Amino acid sequence: MAKNNSSEETKTTQKSANTVEQFKKEVGPIGFIGAIIGLIVLVGAAAIFFLDYKKDQKNDSAQNEIFQAQYYYENDSIESALLGDGRSLGFLDIIDIYSGTEVANLAHFYAGAAYLKQRNYAEAIEYLEKFSTSEEIVQARANKLLGDAYMEQGNFSTAAKNYLDAAETVDDEFFAPGYLLSASLAYEKASDLSAAIKALDQIIEKYKEASEYTEARKHKARLEVLAGN
Repeated sequence: MAKNNSSEETKTTQKSANTVEQFKKEVGPIGFIGAIIGLIVLVGAAAIFFLDYKKDQKNDSAQNEIFQAQYYYENDSIESALLGDGRSLGFLDIIDIYSGTEVANLAHFYAGAAYLKQRNYAEAIEYLEKFSTSEEIVQARANKLLGDAYMEQGNFSTAAKNYLDAAETVDDEFFAPGYLLSASLAYEKASDLSAAIKALDQIIEKYKEASEYTEARKHKARLEVLAGN
């Protein structure tokens, strides 16, 4: 019986090989290679589609989970926002469970902001630096919060850089001037009066209609006196 099975398997293998050879003869070597490449591309596309589908499903589930944590954050229930309440997940759980999703990325922003409210500056920096988005206003806000955390740590030069990044990200008269004022203050604390004045010059030259314009001119005059200009 085993002998018959072996014989049948041999015949099947030979038949498959003959089919492949016949296909090669019909389409030619170039056509055969093209068909193989096409098959590989098709399989790859199907795999990417499946992975994207699973990722979208995971992101949708994460979206449903983050609402309660956001509610706690907005109401200053920071511990519940970070760790959850035993029934709903906190930002830290969402980051772990839904890693790689857009919602987990957003949870990094909220976790960093929450730690900043707790004055836990090292943790705030860790989570905020892992956040990135193409939404300019939100990214600028994250950079501003990073600047705040570094300021509190006494790292004034790095704080100033983050404030400048925030201003460059939005580059408008509503948000950028405030970020530039913060950058100027940080540079002043770092004893870099030249850079502090340059930050104010951006407000004076680019944002004449901003509410911070008059304040920027006043601070520039003060810094120029300190710098001996």
